[in-house]
Amino acid sequence: MYNCLEKMRSGEPFTDADREFNNKALITTLKQIHDDLDRLVFQAYNWDDLIPQWQQTQTEPNNSEHKEQLEQTILQRLVDLNAERAEEERNGFVRWLRPEYQAPDQVVTQKVIEGIGVEEETKEAVIAPPEQQKFPTKLKDQLAAIRDLLRTQGGEWTITQIAAQFKGTSAKKLKTIQNCLEILEDLGVILSHTETETKCYYATL
Repeated sequence: MYNCLEKMRSGEPFTDADREFNNKALITTLKQIHDDLDRLVFQAYNWDDLIPQWQQTQTEPNNSEHKEQLEQTILQRLVDLNAERAEEERNGFVRWLRPEYQAPDQVVTQKVIEGIGVEEETKEAVIAPPEQQKFPTKLKDQLAAIRDLLRTQGGEWTITQIAAQFKGTSAKKLKTIQNCLEILEDLGVILSHTETETKCYYATL
């Protein structure tokens, strides 16, 4: 089947045996399924801008230069994405694929849906990373650590949630984090708002 599929993609003429097999195995349908899957993978990565290039490789199967250029672009984006995810995990944010299996002891933030028989509310949970970082001792390093955490993680954070990402728990550390947040907000790096409690987020998000 896949030998015939490769012939079809490359534009190589089918033999009589190939045509007979194609009628039985529906290679054209197999190609359409693969093309649909490729397109969905591009969309899943938010790489819709690469779809026209990919489509061109389908219509010009013998253009090896164009195909190689597309493959290099995809590879570079994957390398960049891997570095981004690694930085997130260093800051305590893990994008679990199956959290109920991979991280059953971690509680996530959950918003109660309105009209399901319970009062609408938002339940905030303290999420500890798999490996907590040591909280820096120097102010500039403390500011950088908190800035990077909010930048890579995204979302809104309470002081308690930020403190849970670092080793040790003490009133002194909470006060230091509060001071850092005030400095970062004065500098315009982060923003905050208060409902029942103060929540901070990276300013560009």
